[in-house]
Amino acid sequence: MIILGLNAYQADSAACILRDGKLIAAAEEERFRRVRHWSGFPVNAIQYCLEAAGAKISDIDHIALNRDPKANVGQKAISALSKKLSLEKAWERLKNAQPDKDIKLEMMMTYRVRHTAIRAKVHNVEHHLAHLASAYLVSPCDKAAVVSIDDYGDFVSAMWGIGEGGKITVMNRVFFPHSLGLFYLAFTQFLGFTKYGDESKAMHLAANGKPTELSKMENILELCDRGHFKLNLDYFTHHIHGTPMAWDSGEPDIGPVYSELMEKDFGAHRKPGEPVTGHHKNIAASMQAQYEEAFINLLNSARIEAKSHALCLAGGCAMNSMANSLILDRTSFREIYIPPAVSDAGGAIGAAFYVHGQLSKGKREFIMDNACWGPSFNNDEIEALLQSQAENLQKHTCFITMIDDDNKLCKTVAKYVADGCVVGWFQGRMEWGPRALGSRGIIADPRKQEMKLILTSRTGAQGLYQPFTASILLEDASDYFETAYHPDPFMFRICSIKRDMRQQIPAVVHAGGTGRFQTVSASQNQLFSKLIKEFKKITGVPVLINMPFDDDEPTVCKPEEALDRFLRTKMDVLVLGSYIIKR
Repeated sequence: MIILGLNAYQADSAACILRDGKLIAAAEEERFRRVRHWSGFPVNAIQYCLEAAGAKISDIDHIALNRDPKANVGQKAISALSKKLSLEKAWERLKNAQPDKDIKLEMMMTYRVRHTAIRAKVHNVEHHLAHLASAYLVSPCDKAAVVSIDDYGDFVSAMWGIGEGGKITVMNRVFFPHSLGLFYLAFTQFLGFTKYGDESKAMHLAANGKPTELSKMENILELCDRGHFKLNLDYFTHHIHGTPMAWDSGEPDIGPVYSELMEKDFGAHRKPGEPVTGHHKNIAASMQAQYEEAFINLLNSARIEAKSHALCLAGGCAMNSMANSLILDRTSFREIYIPPAVSDAGGAIGAAFYVHGQLSKGKREFIMDNACWGPSFNNDEIEALLQSQAENLQKHTCFITMIDDDNKLCKTVAKYVADGCVVGWFQGRMEWGPRALGSRGIIADPRKQEMKLILTSRTGAQGLYQPFTASILLEDASDYFETAYHPDPFMFRICSIKRDMRQQIPAVVHAGGTGRFQTVSASQNQLFSKLIKEFKKITGVPVLINMPFDDDEPTVCKPEEALDRFLRTKMDVLVLGSYIIKR
């Protein structure tokens, strides 16, 4: 049985494919289009998934969408009546930006096949239910509290319940317009970070401030019983005008969702490019602190209701590493699973596995313990690229070495890193999700404080409030990080770095002595694990700086994109498969 899972017509468009309950491939459309958070129909991602599975469109048995326009109709009607709007007008305003579309017709027109070639049954899975499934149904947990939090989808902003025996029981929902995601988005925009996905910048800014405005935040976001929360809607506009979005086959663009009252209480909003002041940092810190209170309040309620010490977490808000870092300290959860793609892209996998679970009566065939589900390229393809670019490489005074032995390759690259080189690392299958996890990354030596400036000057990839992250061998993680006894293979937590270790890896130490890390094991990524081990042999330090191989575009997908990025910057070395290109 083949199931195609889709996130379509909204941000982070993506596709995945399952065969008999096991994931074969998954990729975001942005990687092929070269436009961040690309929305629309994921044509290229679908094509890749079909090729990876050796399947044709006619082989697909089921198509699963992480969206159900028919969900929560009653709540939508209640909301419309409370605003004294016509049902028709309110419906159009509060639906997602794109109307429901005929997926079979879209596929028929895109791939130019007859309607008889598309025999798959189409399933609509409620947005947050798909998020819950994307975490629980691919986790190692048999029983867990399951939680999803984001802006909103299908008129819901948060959902939680119980995952047990391969089935999900929803216990609670928070309906639009109350939303932790929109609370965070409003302040992100107010602080001058206006691009889609800029919430991470506001989060990192928060680490540099103090929560001096917390009393005001408590008036804007109220904590309620049983994990619920409410927004003071006087500070927002999304409940009146909807969320102003433009995302028809391109990069999403969301207009302001905060009201004039926000400026009355906090002063003029910061315009993009304007200096960041201490006041801005304190607003960010206060916003983060109140968000964390609501987040922990919800999680503690979910744990009590689920009667489990395991947590499966998804939804766009699960990207908040600072909040995630409080889970072990401020809840009694002791097992945490956060999948590599928690955004709407992950909903493609959630929808697919939810449908498989319904068809197989809860049977589970798969655990996602690594993130490598995208395209890969062999040495023959890389060699052909290098030959076609021979003149260009010579112009850039590049020398090429081929080392067709993984041990020797890793020893050579580790020595380059230890000598201070900035290295582009392109290996195996592309990662699923936004993090650099060992397949498409820029790596460097964390022992040098000046490496922060070196990386910024040589790559231009990191912003002022985007600290560098660490990839560390799993067996050594607890020696460096305070709560790293819990593995984090997908880099979703920030932890305190042990005081006596901060001087060893200063380039990855954030404000307050914390750091975001990824635990790396051979079972998760054998070659990347081997590289870190070789670096440890040379330096005694089992840690590498690991940042995304990107710039204004998404993370590189193909070797030609990696080579182009290398030649446009001042990186010292590029490793493409078995080939080392050095300036």
